[in-house]
Amino acid sequence: MPIKFSKIELRDLGKAWLFISIAFGIVLSGGVFGASLFKSFILAALTVGTGFLFHELGHKIVAQRYGCYAEFRADNFMLFLAVLTSFLGLILAAPGAVMISGHISKERNGKISIAGPLVNIVLALIFLGLSFIVTTGFFQELVMFGFMVNSWLALFNLLPFWILDGKKVLAWNKGIYFLTMLVTVGLFISGIVLF
Repeated sequence: MPIKFSKIELRDLGKAWLFISIAFGIVLSGGVFGASLFKSFILAALTVGTGFLFHELGHKIVAQRYGCYAEFRADNFMLFLAVLTSFLGLILAAPGAVMISGHISKERNGKISIAGPLVNIVLALIFLGLSFIVTTGFFQELVMFGFMVNSWLALFNLLPFWILDGKKVLAWNKGIYFLTMLVTVGLFISGIVLF
């Protein structure tokens, strides 16, 4: 079954990717007038932006494989807030979510929910592997930041409360939840130690 995207969804994904990249670019460069704003925007777009984008696509693909309607919708207010708070040196990032409808069992909901963090874990491992190959300049900074941000995205989304993925994964399968959380914490701590 092919994965389907509507024009509205593609627009919302692009908008969310752009706004998140701008917000993180501002913070990374030390402000909108920072000398490295363009470089920081590119860094954010290739790491935070892609981490967020592929995380949401992970949810969408698994949900559609189960025959559910699944489309990403941007939260315009939260996107505006992300850029606004970036001027203060912090980011409140909740750019939107994949809206899912259809009959979803606890098991399927858990599998749909874990897909996003698993995508971030895979991306973190790819960036980690590249960090041993790329050892200088901008690309080294890119792979190190990509590793850290994807480890953090996986860890944050696996927290077992509110509307986060972790709550649904834990409700489905405690063993898988704790194993995934253990791997994610290990990645996050190794990033702090290595980088």
